[in-house]
Amino acid sequence: MSKKVLFIVGSLRQNSFNKQMAQIAEEMIGDRAEVSYLDYADHPLFNEELEAQGVPAMDRIRKELEAADLVWIFSPVYNWAIPGTVKNLLDWASRSLDPSDHAAASSIHDKFFTVSSLANGESPKAVFKHYRELLPFIRTNVIGEFAGGPI
Repeated sequence: MSKKVLFIVGSLRQNSFNKQMAQIAEEMIGDRAEVSYLDYADHPLFNEELEAQGVPAMDRIRKELEAADLVWIFSPVYNWAIPGTVKNLLDWASRSLDPSDHAAASSIHDKFFTVSSLANGESPKAVFKHYRELLPFIRTNVIGEFAGGPI
């Protein structure tokens, strides 16, 4: 069975530098894994009241995350930090799948994650620091050295 790699492109801009980097990575992976891109533009800002009601967009996103063997984030840097869109996505995804047990597993619990970034100057180093702190906190497994550079 082929490994499944889910790409999260942190910029919603159609031809962003990080989207272009993801496309190059997909070409390099070739047929060694099945690559898909997470479409998350329609998910709402995190809100516990919405969470209690259920959000169809997040149900779809959680299924895609659960099916992945690896999640690879291609992240721009916004004000020396993780883009709000990605942080919001991770806030939703890190929530327990069991509403009665907040310590229960989430859709990304123990999932393998890595990050790449293209951004101005030294800013990829700054965003890598944020991801290195956040990803283990939300109970994911960070693998490899984060790769990136200036544009």
